[in-house]
Amino acid sequence: MLETDVLEAFQDTMRHIAAPVFAITTRHQGQRYGIIATAFSSVSFDPPSLLTCVNKDTSIHDPMMSADLFCVNVLGNINRDVADCFAMKKGDDRFSVGEWIDQHDMPVLANAQSSLVCRTRDRHRFGSHTIFVGEVIAARHRDNAKPLTYYNRRYIDISQAPDLA
Repeated sequence: MLETDVLEAFQDTMRHIAAPVFAITTRHQGQRYGIIATAFSSVSFDPPSLLTCVNKDTSIHDPMMSADLFCVNVLGNINRDVADCFAMKKGDDRFSVGEWIDQHDMPVLANAQSSLVCRTRDRHRFGSHTIFVGEVIAARHRDNAKPLTYYNRRYIDISQAPDLA
């Protein structure tokens, strides 16, 4: 397979893997930064840690390279307006929708499904992205939240899926 064929097949494959939607946020030199992402994973329970992957071309990348903390806000269905705003706006205008509070001086979405504030423990550059590994220093969760899910270039409501149990 040619390299472009592999890339196209990879992109098409990734579009067909349903993924939760995250608003990754940080603060650097008093300025808030944020992006919408789907690249996130837990790493370890000891210490509690996670990773997120950020494209080097995004506005949050360089601030995250310098910042000590970042936050992963797991969006629920009720946060679709936040996801749309983050996707369409730039800079601090991304925070014009939603109720944003400060926790450990990080922008945290008050009604997110979950929020995890992390201290950056490792940065690893690979290809077009940097992998940020963070040790969780604060976490909060809403039990009644329904996750915002991205699939094939659109948001879907998986809470409507039939119970197969």
